[in-house]
Amino acid sequence: MDAKNSLQITRTGTGDYDDDGRAKRTGTLRGAVAHIITAVIGSGVLSLAWSTSQLGWIGGPVSLLCCAIVTYISSFLLSDCYRNPDSVTGKRNYSYTDAVRVNLGQKRTWLAAFLQFLTLYGTSTAYVITTATSISAILKSNCYHKEGHEAPCNYGGNLYMVLFGLVQIVMSFIPDLHSMAWVSIVAALMSFTYSFIGLGLGIATVVENGRIQGGLTGVPAANYSDKFWLIFQALSDITFSYPYAVLLLEIQDTLESPPPENQTMKKASMVAIFITTFFYLCCGCFGYAAFGNATPGNLLTGFGFYEPYWLVDLANVCIIVHLVGGYQFQTDATLVFIQKSQLQ
Repeated sequence: MDAKNSLQITRTGTGDYDDDGRAKRTGTLRGAVAHIITAVIGSGVLSLAWSTSQLGWIGGPVSLLCCAIVTYISSFLLSDCYRNPDSVTGKRNYSYTDAVRVNLGQKRTWLAAFLQFLTLYGTSTAYVITTATSISAILKSNCYHKEGHEAPCNYGGNLYMVLFGLVQIVMSFIPDLHSMAWVSIVAALMSFTYSFIGLGLGIATVVENGRIQGGLTGVPAANYSDKFWLIFQALSDITFSYPYAVLLLEIQDTLESPPPENQTMKKASMVAIFITTFFYLCCGCFGYAAFGNATPGNLLTGFGFYEPYWLVDLANVCIIVHLVGGYQFQTDATLVFIQKSQLQ
C-alpha cells in the first residue's frame, strides 16, 4: 500500500471503523435535526405564552428572535470545534468540554464541565417535574370533565416522579439508545404534536373571542420591582427554551463522514432552529392573543383550556412520551461523554 492510500485510510477510516478507530458513525442530517429538536423543544414551549404576556407584543417576539439568532451563531461556531486543528481531518473533540480543553486549557475545562453538568441537572429535574405535572393534568382534565370546572380536583406528583425514574432506569439498560435515531424522531414527533395542539387551541380561542387580547407592554404589575422580576423570569424561560448548545458536539459525534461533520451540523442547526423558532413564535403569540393578561404558566397543564378534554389529555400524553425520550437522550449523551473522556 502506497503512502497516499495509507493516509486516505487514516483520515476516513476503513470497514466498520472511523479514522479514530471507533465504530463507524452512521448519523445523518435527518437524525441530527431530530436530535436537536428533541433536545430543544420541550414542554417549555407551552410556557412561552406566559413569557410573551410578561414582555408584551414587542418584547416577547423580539426576545425569541434574538435568542434564536444567538443560538444559531453559537452553534455555527461550535460545530467547527469538533475537529482540531483542521475541520475535516483533524483530531475529534467528542464533547463540549473536550473542545474547551483544546482551545482554552485544562483550568477552564473544569469550569465548563461544572456549568454543563449543572445545566443538564437543572434540565433533567425540570423533565421529572413536568412529567409528573402532565400526568396530574390528565387526571385533573378527566375530573373537571366529569365533576365540573369548579371541582376540587387535586392530585399529587411524588408517585409519578418515582414512576418516571423507574422507567428511566429500565431504558438506561438499552445499549446505545442515544444513537438510535428513531428515539429522537418519536420524541420530536411528540413535541410537534403537543405544540400543534396548543397552537390550534390558541387559534380557536382567538377566533371564539373575536379579538386579539394583550398589550404592547405586557401584564401590568403593582410596582416597577415586581415588573422587572417578571420580565427576568420571562427572559429566563425564553433562554431556557434553547438549551442544546452544550450537547451540540455530542450530537455531532454521531454523524457520518463524508461530508464533513461540521457542514452537516450547520445545516441541521439551521433547519432545527428555524422550525423551533416558528413554533415558539406561534405558540407564544397565539397563547397570549387568546388569554391576554390571564395567560396561564402552561397552556395545557395550567388549564387555559378545559375542553375538548380528550385533546388536552392527548397533548399531555405526548409531553410525557417526549420527555421520557429527551431525558434518556441527555443522560445517555452525558454518560458517553464521561466514558470517552476516560479513554483519552
